Amino acid sequence: MSIEYKINEPVTTDQFVVLLQESTLGERRPVEDRDCIEGMISNSNLVVSAWHKNQLVGIARSVTDFHYACYLSDLAVSLKHQKSGIGRRLQALTQEQLGPRCKLILIAAPAANQYYEHIGFSHNPRCWVLDRESSISG
Repeated sequence: MSIEYKINEPVTTDQFVVLLQESTLGERRPVEDRDCIEGMISNSNLVVSAWHKNQLVGIARSVTDFHYACYLSDLAVSLKHQKSGIGRRLQALTQEQLGPRCKLILIAAPAANQYYEHIGFSHNPRCWVLDRESSISG
């Protein structure tokens, strides 16, 4: 199977939604909120994508300063293309775009914890999340 990888290739909202749904990541992303999804893809400043015959089959969508921190917000590979090294390659290509001191940071789906450890990530229990419905208190 021939996969072409691209850096910051335009991805439409529809292509992104379809991939999220085909990868099961759509279960944890607001795919029904088109404005939100459009903002997610258009405001990312590093997008590495995988294409098979002009179809988006994988994406690593990040927000980064390229020097200190890169937050890999979404890593998605369509189910029929999983377990073929696409996700690993997307992450490697993402890391190649970053400066020598830049850390790659992500929040893993519970079922993926062992995957990330297996490919070299270290676990960090210090992540905190403030949902939009919550307010800063105090």
